[in-house]
Amino acid sequence: MLKKGSKLNSILTGTCPRCQNESMYLDPNPLHLTQVLKMHDHCSHCNLKYQIEPSFFYGAMYVSYGLNVGVGIVAFIVSFVLLHLSLKTSFISIIAAVVLLYPFILRWSRNIYINMFVSYDPSFKK
Repeated sequence: MLKKGSKLNSILTGTCPRCQNESMYLDPNPLHLTQVLKMHDHCSHCNLKYQIEPSFFYGAMYVSYGLNVGVGIVAFIVSFVLLHLSLKTSFISIIAAVVLLYPFILRWSRNIYINMFVSYDPSFKK
């Protein structure tokens, strides 16, 4: 499932979508909040330019919105339906889940968005 060459591998690991040899981010740890969106300009292995066009990653906002809605729905189902918490507590759990997953969702949305446009190419293996 997370084999090199799969889109899921590139999305979850944050590696270059074309060669999957290195991280697209300067700091691979998304919990360093000041560095969460800082990316390399190009991949050092296949020379893929990550910012394909100016303001390329503005489109990732739509992906981020979808991911946040999904997280909110899952948090609500878990807290309200499965744990039988009050409605007020369930909404607090939605806010907590979205805030805690914020750095991961930011990166995943960028990773998903660039993987929509760039596919793995095995000819760029080293």
